[in-house]
Amino acid sequence: MAEPARPGYLQGDAGRKLTGTRKGIAVANTPTNRIKQALRQHLESLEAAGVRQLPSADGALNAASNRPARAERPASTASVLEEPRQSVEAGHDVMSLTGHSDALSLAVLQQEVALCTRCGELASTRTQTVFGVGDPNAKLCFLGEAPGADEDRVGEPFVGRAGQLLNKILEACKLRREDVYILNILKCRPPGNRNPAPDESQNCRRFLNRQLELIEPEFICCLGAVAAQNLLDTTETIGRLRGRIHDYRGVKVICTYHPAYLLRNPSAKKQTWDDMKLLMREMGTPVE
Repeated sequence: MAEPARPGYLQGDAGRKLTGTRKGIAVANTPTNRIKQALRQHLESLEAAGVRQLPSADGALNAASNRPARAERPASTASVLEEPRQSVEAGHDVMSLTGHSDALSLAVLQQEVALCTRCGELASTRTQTVFGVGDPNAKLCFLGEAPGADEDRVGEPFVGRAGQLLNKILEACKLRREDVYILNILKCRPPGNRNPAPDESQNCRRFLNRQLELIEPEFICCLGAVAAQNLLDTTETIGRLRGRIHDYRGVKVICTYHPAYLLRNPSAKKQTWDDMKLLMREMGTPVE
């Protein structure tokens, strides 16, 4: 008896010619095709769980500019599933499938990051990639340099001792991790917690740029020299960068010391608190 076709996958001769391995499923060995397949599977799992509608990006409030939301047009799960199938079969880029919500777009990007092997050493030594965490429509992003051992184990940025100190800084600013978005320049842990190499930062830059485009923050706080220098494309020291407002594509940027540096040099906490007070004043929520 013929094996029943699985819903949503390429079927027939076209599917078999593409793979020659798994009947009726297009699994060409390229990152883009793997991402498209992961997206289809994720949407099908939502449908199987009873989700029938997904929010439209057109109906969301733009957190960066506070533009009023346009009329909301919920998309049925079935229609969302059908669009990726049609687009995948037509060979469209996976990012064209993610207009239904920024959160869904970030989820798709996270899948792409998880499959990335551009940096051979990092891909072979990581436990997992560390994408980012927080509010996908956050007004404020905190940007670090790279995951450490704890982050590599858990899969979330800033969860070790430096992360605990960052949590205290947030609390002092009357913020929670859920109110902001936290991410790194690199999505993989460099062996031995060394600084990111220039080519590694460059390989990961498209992921960083896309994250920031989707989140659309009004403010970015760079934690440490590596994050600040990479984002702002400068060689200035963190001591010269901190204490003033910088611009990144229209986003206001504050630079301060990395929490890990503060653990080694507690005397620098005063300067960091001055930087945070500057940031909060600019955000309109002073903590003087």
